[in-house]
Amino acid sequence: MTRSNLSSAAGRVARMPATSPSPIRRRETQAAITFLLPSFVGFVVFLLFPIAASLWMSFTDWNLLAEPNFVGVQNFVRLLTADPAFSTVLVNTLAFTVEYLVLNLVISMVLALWISSLKRGKTVFRVIFFIPTFAPAIAVSMVWMLMMSPDGLVDYVSHLVHLDVPNLLLSENLAMQAIVIVTLWANVGYNLLLFNAALDLVPPSYLEAARIDGANAWQRLWGVRIPLISPTIFFATVMTAITALQVFDQIFVMTRGGPGASTQTLGFAIYTNGFQNYEMGYASALAWVMFVIIMALTGFQFWLQRKWVHYDA
Repeated sequence: MTRSNLSSAAGRVARMPATSPSPIRRRETQAAITFLLPSFVGFVVFLLFPIAASLWMSFTDWNLLAEPNFVGVQNFVRLLTADPAFSTVLVNTLAFTVEYLVLNLVISMVLALWISSLKRGKTVFRVIFFIPTFAPAIAVSMVWMLMMSPDGLVDYVSHLVHLDVPNLLLSENLAMQAIVIVTLWANVGYNLLLFNAALDLVPPSYLEAARIDGANAWQRLWGVRIPLISPTIFFATVMTAITALQVFDQIFVMTRGGPGASTQTLGFAIYTNGFQNYEMGYASALAWVMFVIIMALTGFQFWLQRKWVHYDA
């Protein structure tokens, strides 16, 4: 085709009227916008706007009564250099997160392996262990607080079996362990269900091949089953760590951060500074510190997963 023919063809294409969307396509677009709009408005109003407002408040001094006073990074400087309680709060939060994360993953994995080995009753035990996850955290904490309170059920049983165990809620060294126990009881069923479902999806042919090659049960677990469910373990690790860093309900109900400051965490410190001391700017700064810690830990876990998570079955 000559250059003149190409030019004339291009001119005809340029003069062609633009095709408008068909009525069906317009109706589909309008329907999509109608269904998406409520979720988008909810996202903006209840998530995006509060996040932006919290970031703005972290640079202010605001007691909820007077006008906010912009103070720049003074709140962050205060919590890093002038607040003696921040180091205790941070250590308590990280200590709880590490202990709870390890115990949750180990206990849920052991229970999932046990349930997976059963010939009968798998569904029954799954339901039994998963039921506590439906209970509100406040209600669970109140029941456990009554059982662990002085002269409560735990003290009665320990005296009945002649065990000289100090009251968990009154001991600065053991109060955090009470929070860990309650949180495990309430939440271990979620990861158990994830691990049990993942274990049931492991192809039996892989295990049979390993058995024929002479691998014992322990070697089949660490050489076949764990690598195959490693994506599920990674997901559970990330979500459990995020949940642990935000622990609040159990501490608010059972210990109120005490005895002393032994159970004060970032979540409880945000509540105390924001809604008891009316320092919303400082509380917002603490919230953004928690956000940075969560993002940093999550990013580290995503970087680390390249070394042990296997996505190829």
